[in-house]
Amino acid sequence: MGWCEANTVDYLFGLARNQRLGKIIGAQMQQACVLHQSTGKAARVFTGFAYSTRKSWSRARRVVAKAEYLDKGENPRFVVTSLTPDQWPDQDLYEKLYCARGEMENRIKEQMCLFAYRLSTDEMKGNQLRLYFSALAYTLMEALRRLGLKGTEWAQAQVDTIRLKLLKIGAIVKISVRRIVLQLSSTYPWKDIFAHAFHALRC
Repeated sequence: MGWCEANTVDYLFGLARNQRLGKIIGAQMQQACVLHQSTGKAARVFTGFAYSTRKSWSRARRVVAKAEYLDKGENPRFVVTSLTPDQWPDQDLYEKLYCARGEMENRIKEQMCLFAYRLSTDEMKGNQLRLYFSALAYTLMEALRRLGLKGTEWAQAQVDTIRLKLLKIGAIVKISVRRIVLQLSSTYPWKDIFAHAFHALRC
């Protein structure tokens, strides 16, 4: 954080909870608890305040807290940032900006499902080629999800779900001069989605 401030770089980091932070948001947590009891649903209350550690921070910084109460109990979360409330109000900062990094992590996990971790050759070129193949596979899968599965229950499905349920299936392939015929099992549970994707991508 000190480096970012010295080099005019804005930042937004997760902040580990502690007893001091818990006490600061005590009123908001109580409010979230009352909301949860009245609605039976997860309740969130956001607040922002200036905070400084006793030793490790050089100065006070803006902290935004999510006081959340779930069925299992309290679930507080904290972030520290250089962004001002005028730029990003408390709730928007947490839900729209900070939580977006979780969506990026999901995309990275999807890449792992396409064997991006298989970089076990002893040469850089070989590993780079494998990574290229994985990146190309992800690009194709994203296009399939965006174009072929639009309007279906799998429009937001994870890449691994699509790979295992739509592509990694048994079929009889018959090739003739004019056509390629795929014969799927009549009991294949997702044949309607497969047909939808086929017709959506057919040129």
